[in-house]
Amino acid sequence: MHTRKNKNAKILLVAYDNDSYIHWFPQGLAYIASVMEKAGYYVEIYNQDKEHYHDNHLTQYLNKNVFDIIGVSVIAGYYQYNKLLRISRAINNSRRRPFYIIGGHGPSPEPEFFLRRTSADAVVMGEGEVTIVELLDAIINKKSLSNINGIAFREGDDVVINKKRELIKDIDQIPFPAFHLFPVEYYRLLRMPHVTNTDFVMPVLSGRGCNFTCSFCYRLDEGFRPRSNESIIDEVRLLKEKYGITYIAFSDELLMSSMERTEMLCKDFIKAKLNIKWDCNGRLNYAKIDLLKLMKQAGCVFINYGIEAMDDQVLKNMKKILTVKQIIEGINATLASGISPGFNIIFGNIGDSDETLQKGVEFLLKYDDGAQMRTIRPVTPYPGSPLYYHAIEKGLLKDCEDFYENKHINSDLLAVNFTEMSDKEIHKALLSANTKLISNYFSKKADTMISEAEKLYLSKNKDFRGFRQT
Repeated sequence: MHTRKNKNAKILLVAYDNDSYIHWFPQGLAYIASVMEKAGYYVEIYNQDKEHYHDNHLTQYLNKNVFDIIGVSVIAGYYQYNKLLRISRAINNSRRRPFYIIGGHGPSPEPEFFLRRTSADAVVMGEGEVTIVELLDAIINKKSLSNINGIAFREGDDVVINKKRELIKDIDQIPFPAFHLFPVEYYRLLRMPHVTNTDFVMPVLSGRGCNFTCSFCYRLDEGFRPRSNESIIDEVRLLKEKYGITYIAFSDELLMSSMERTEMLCKDFIKAKLNIKWDCNGRLNYAKIDLLKLMKQAGCVFINYGIEAMDDQVLKNMKKILTVKQIIEGINATLASGISPGFNIIFGNIGDSDETLQKGVEFLLKYDDGAQMRTIRPVTPYPGSPLYYHAIEKGLLKDCEDFYENKHINSDLLAVNFTEMSDKEIHKALLSANTKLISNYFSKKADTMISEAEKLYLSKNKDFRGFRQT
C-alpha cells in the first residue's frame, strides 16, 4: 500500500487483479490519482493486482480503515465485468462502505446498467480527470450532483444520466501519472517484444483518441489529441532517471496518427538522445520505408498493427480504411526496416467466411517473424462500438444485459454471429486456424533452441546462458 498524507478526504483506488503474473501499469488510475492529489486529496492505492488479494480481503481492509470514497475503473470485457461485480460485492459488504465510484471504458457507454448491477453511487463517463475533481468536491461538500457533466448517479431507485463532458483539449495540462503511489518496481518487469532480461518496461501515453472509426472499436472519442513532443520526452526521461526504465510501451490507440506527427516525434527523440527502446501501435497505410527507418533510428523495435482481416470487402465493412495491398506493402516495409511487426486479425465480422479466415492464416504463416504468438479471435461488439448498436438494430443482441450476462462469456468465444456460418462452424474453423498458428509458433521456437544447441556443442559457444525462455 502506497500512501500520501493530506488534510482532506481519504480516497482508495482499486487496482484490480486480472490473474496476470505481471500486470500492465494501470495508467488510467494513475492519471486520476494524480489529479486527485493535485486537488489536495489523500489518495491510496489498493494493489490487489500485485498482491493477488482475494476479493473478501477488500471487505476486511475497508472494515479496518476508514475511507470517504472508493473508486474502481475497468475496460469492457467478460472478465472485467465479472471482476467488477465481485469487487462491488466486497465494497458493499463492508461495514463502513465509502461513496463508491466506477469508471472506464466498461461502464461509460451503459452507465445505468452498471450502476444497477454494482450498486455503485456514481459513474464517471469517459475521460475523467476534470470530472472526478468536480465530483469529489460535490461529494465532500454535500452539493448536488445534477450539474456535473460526465457523470451518472443513483438517486434513490432512479438513475440520473447527466450531459456528456467535452473532451480535454490541451492534454499537456494533465499532470503525469502518479507513479510514486504505485509499485513501479513490480510493473516494470512486464515483458514486451524484443526486451532483454535486463530491460525494465513502462507504458507511456503519447496522445488520446484516434482519427479512424473502425466499427468494432468502443473507444471512440472524437478525433486525435496528441501530447506535445516535449511533454512525452519529459515523462520518458523521468521514468528512465527515477525508475531505471529502458523500454517504453506506447499505449495509445495509435502513435502513428499521421506520417508528419510520427516523423517529428522520432526526430525529437533522436535530438533528445533518449537512447531508449520502444514499441507502439501503428497504421499500415503510414508504414513507408523512410519513416520506418527513422523510427528504427529513434529506438522503435516493434510496431503492433491492427490488420483485422485480409479481405478488402471485410475491411471495407468494418470501416478500416485499409486495403490488403496496403497491408502487404506495409508489412514488407516494416520487415525491411529492421522493425518487428505485430499482427492482429479478428474473425466473424460482417462478410467473413471460412475463405476469408484462411487468407488471414496464410498471411500470418508467411509473414510472422515469431516475436509474439498470434492467434485469431472472434470479433466482439463491445458496448459503445458501432458494431454493438448494429447488432441490437439487427436483433442479434437485445441490450447490454444480454451482452454481459448471456452472450459475452469469453473473449475467445463468439458473442454475436455476423456471418452466414453457424456458431459451431465458426468455432470449428477457429480451432483449425489456431492449431496451425500455435504449431507454427512453437515449431519456430524449437528451431531456434536447436540452433542455439548446435552453436553451443559444435562451436563451443562460451556466451551460452542456458535454455531459458525469458
